[in-house]
Amino acid sequence: MKKNIKNSIKMKVFLLSKGLLIFLLIGLSCKNKKNEPTNDNAEEGFPSVLVKFSPFHTNPVFEGTNEGTWDKNFRERGYILYEKGLYKMWYTGYNDSISELRYLGYATSQDGINWKRFSKQPLLPETWVEDMHVVNYNDMYYMLAEGKGDVAHLLTSPDGVSWSPQGNITILKVDGEPISEGPYGTPTVWIENDKKYLFYERDDLGIWLATSEDFKTWTNVQDEPVLEMGPEKYDAGAVATNQIIKYKGKYYMYYHGSENPDWMDPGVVALWTSNVAMSSDLVNWKKYPNNPIVEGDHSSPVLVFDGKEYKLYTMHDKIWRYDAAK
Repeated sequence: MKKNIKNSIKMKVFLLSKGLLIFLLIGLSCKNKKNEPTNDNAEEGFPSVLVKFSPFHTNPVFEGTNEGTWDKNFRERGYILYEKGLYKMWYTGYNDSISELRYLGYATSQDGINWKRFSKQPLLPETWVEDMHVVNYNDMYYMLAEGKGDVAHLLTSPDGVSWSPQGNITILKVDGEPISEGPYGTPTVWIENDKKYLFYERDDLGIWLATSEDFKTWTNVQDEPVLEMGPEKYDAGAVATNQIIKYKGKYYMYYHGSENPDWMDPGVVALWTSNVAMSSDLVNWKKYPNNPIVEGDHSSPVLVFDGKEYKLYTMHDKIWRYDAAK
């Protein structure tokens, strides 16, 4: 009898200890999960640091003068690089009461919030520069921008201020024949292992990809768009690339879109959105399921890494800044 009681006590102690151990393990597991950084989009391939932003409290941080200057208004995509602690912005200014030209402007900032115009005059007073993209490659700045008629052209500069026009770029189809006449704009460059990739649009009806060895002559990777409009409403009427970045082995395209197919009609007010797509090979793209990434009519997004975190800027038609969402 005593032996059975003793065995019964041992069994109860064992079961109690086992239950306590399971309880502790469950609690430890929950604690570890609680302390893990959460990323509700990780399973979809879109890290929160690339798609979750909050507008800066004093937006816009930069805009046209709204006076009788050449940059009374801003137009289309500008571009920002962060180099050696300095934010550098190239932008398009215009004033139709002065000229039909779209002028190249330049401004800098120490904090990405307070900007100083480089000059009261445009950098290239005789050249149409719109919707530009800038890269610093082998100690030379290369700018691809739209000219009149949305035809892309190349400019080069040793310092990002003094620019030399190099003429229109040439785009060839896969078979080596020139693409059909018409606009080819919103040029966006990605460089990897010295290979140059160009993303461009035609009437914003799709995004094409071409490659080059010299920035001047480009050959399509395929003659069909790598990113098409829709099927969601926010970009069913127009799409155009603004920037490509690489993050943890994946490529991310920041692009703008519109739901209105009649956006080119002067009498139509079209909403333009900022969006993201992801790819493993620069050809096949998956759109972020929660596009657009910012609210309202704020487009031409450009992501800037300041050494600590990403800042997002929308560039049309005023410059808005967005910080990482907390």
